[in-house]
Amino acid sequence: MVIKEEENKRFLDLFLKIGLDERTAQNTLANAKVTTNLVAVINEAEVTNGCSKTVGNLLYMAATKFPANALIHRPTLLKYVVELKIKNSTQLESALSFLSSIGPENFQLNDFEEACGVGVDVSIEEINSRVAEVLEENKDAILEQRYRINVGNLCGQVRKKQPWADAKIVKNVIDEKLYELLGVRTAADDEKPVKKKKEKPVKVEDKPSVVDTPSAVPSEEELNPFVIFPRPEENIKVHTEIFFSNGTIWRPYNTKEQLEKHLKVTGGKVFTRFPPEPNGYLHIGHAKAMFVDFGLAKERDGSCYLRFDDTNPEAEKKEYIDHIEEVVRWMGWKPFKVTYTSDYFQDLYDLSVELIRRGHAYVDHQTPDEIKEYREKKLNSPWRNRPIEESLKLFNEMKQGMIEEGKATLRMKQDMQSDNFNMYDLIAYRIKFTPHPHAGDQWCIYPSYDYSHCIVDSLENITHSLCTLEFETRRASYYWLLEALDLYKPYVWEYSRLNVTNTVMSKRKLNRLVREKWVDGWDDPRLMTLAGLRRRGVSSTSINAFVRGVGITRSDNSLIRLDRLEYHIREEMNKTAPRTMVVLHPLKVIITNLEGGSIIDLDAKIWPDAQTDDGFYKVPFTNVIYIERSDFRTKDSKDYYGLAPSKSVLLRYAFPIKCTEVVYGDDKVTVVEIRAEYDPSKKIKPKGVLHWVAQPSPGVDPLKVEVRLFDKLFLSENPAELDDWLADLNPHSEEVIPEAFAVSSLANAVLGDKFQFERLGYFSVDPDSTSEKLVFNRTVTLRDSYAKGGSR
Repeated sequence: MVIKEEENKRFLDLFLKIGLDERTAQNTLANAKVTTNLVAVINEAEVTNGCSKTVGNLLYMAATKFPANALIHRPTLLKYVVELKIKNSTQLESALSFLSSIGPENFQLNDFEEACGVGVDVSIEEINSRVAEVLEENKDAILEQRYRINVGNLCGQVRKKQPWADAKIVKNVIDEKLYELLGVRTAADDEKPVKKKKEKPVKVEDKPSVVDTPSAVPSEEELNPFVIFPRPEENIKVHTEIFFSNGTIWRPYNTKEQLEKHLKVTGGKVFTRFPPEPNGYLHIGHAKAMFVDFGLAKERDGSCYLRFDDTNPEAEKKEYIDHIEEVVRWMGWKPFKVTYTSDYFQDLYDLSVELIRRGHAYVDHQTPDEIKEYREKKLNSPWRNRPIEESLKLFNEMKQGMIEEGKATLRMKQDMQSDNFNMYDLIAYRIKFTPHPHAGDQWCIYPSYDYSHCIVDSLENITHSLCTLEFETRRASYYWLLEALDLYKPYVWEYSRLNVTNTVMSKRKLNRLVREKWVDGWDDPRLMTLAGLRRRGVSSTSINAFVRGVGITRSDNSLIRLDRLEYHIREEMNKTAPRTMVVLHPLKVIITNLEGGSIIDLDAKIWPDAQTDDGFYKVPFTNVIYIERSDFRTKDSKDYYGLAPSKSVLLRYAFPIKCTEVVYGDDKVTVVEIRAEYDPSKKIKPKGVLHWVAQPSPGVDPLKVEVRLFDKLFLSENPAELDDWLADLNPHSEEVIPEAFAVSSLANAVLGDKFQFERLGYFSVDPDSTSEKLVFNRTVTLRDSYAKGGSR
């Protein structure tokens, strides 16, 4: 009896660790079969130390619903769940359905991934299209029920059409479209309908959670992505294993003494590091690295170093160092300490001497081409087995500057027969007679990344060494070196790079774009550099929200669409950017029935729901106004809501006007002026609504501003794959409008101010602005597209 109670307590603790609520956990214990299955799944998934609630709910679902005829494939499914390649119940249901309908002999991984949407990234355009279809199909019911319509049911219909779409984004788009269709919510909309005596049971997906069904999976933004990482005291061994082609596993251990010494220094807290090389400006991929490194430390109440990985003096500059330190703080992160790998040059040198003494390193004289050839043939260097004393002597001569650059290197004596090419006697030191931007001219030998990175991680007592997946094959070398020197070994974990469509992220390519002046510097608003995004008007909070939504996964096979970032930018700017009116391509309109010199002061809304005086700004209405040239046509049509001869439109916050005459230029084709009459009674109710700007007084032009419109920098989604990637540059990625007309209140705008130009998009004041002329960058268009003029 006591044994049974202890076992139940142990199982309850296990179920709570994976995020089940207490009620579900207790009910599970009451069912011996479900308990057995769930314990087996938890062990199989290797999450006995806990996992996120999302993963736990999916594991629970797998334990209760997994088809018996597909048990052979359960380890594959659980791996996909733990790595969040399968991250919601819809995907899991599809996976279970697939596995139950196919025999083991017919299982194909590609078919499995396709069946449950692995790697599918649904764009905003696709979501908008599916939502539009569903709302059109339900239009009559929506118009009848208005805001009493069952939005959950609409979401479900969209989910059937596009099962892998982000549920939160779907809900937001539906809400926006309903507002466009129905307008402001009224008191009648909030009245509760009279309940019928007998109601049909709600649909299964609308029922509250029961024992057999896990809690609703939260959206990506609501997850805590850091729960996957172990606690520092668990670093008695490195949990993640690497499987190479020959099936061997690299699984190094910290000794008990090493771990105790480490924990004594750190106090058991998490220590991470963000380690950029200062050879260029940071891009949005680094924003993800910052989120992972600083975010984990913050979530665990730990500390994160900003460590400059400055081992290559030829490519590094003080300019880049200053930029990185400044932009890290702009992104909202506060380093525990700012350090440099060069701070440890003496320690690294001393340890390299020790490495030679232990027989794990040697001085080599092969040229780079010879090293490459020998590695390809898995041949040892002719100098690999030279005497230790000889290598020590030569290495000292390298340090003293007595050997020419390129004539010798220090190489680690690793495993030239390994199936991992990153174990082929990597270079630890090379000679460079180049001053260092931080260390000066003290050294003429410099450590490599492969040698220095893991050692400095250990010296700084890093608990979690986090990096992107291209470094995964270097993990063996990382641990080999720390093992060879008897140093503490951090927990290493690799995650997928952040790759965004229609841009390049390689520093080499970015350097070339800047150096060859294809763009206007590192902060060109068309670049995905953080400096470029900031200049464009994107906030650090929008970038961090985007990165958090992408998540920390090991899936490295997909590009994230640019419009997913734009969604987060719009979400924020819609709430924070005050509204105003600007006309990009002005067309003059003379109001013939308003006396010249007359000025009617009107209230325009700064915020859509403005109720008090501080929510409005004044705009003058005079007999000379300007509208967008694209808002006038000489020929009308049913699907056109702009101005045309004999047609009326409403000027936003003002009056209806009707076109009475069109004035052409000398070519008899170009429209140079419109004559119109306004309706002061506002009895006319036209469908089209236009933004506009008026002359503030007779003969005086409105405020002139320069406006810069940006589009994607590259035409292809993945230009990095192209041989001639520069030929893919978008020739229309920037449009400069030197003299747009703006309302007078914009004259007070200063650098950093952001606005919504009604019907045009969200804009930010550019640093090129002067006291004579303001310059605005379009940060992002209004919803849905890059279409010029924005949405109506």
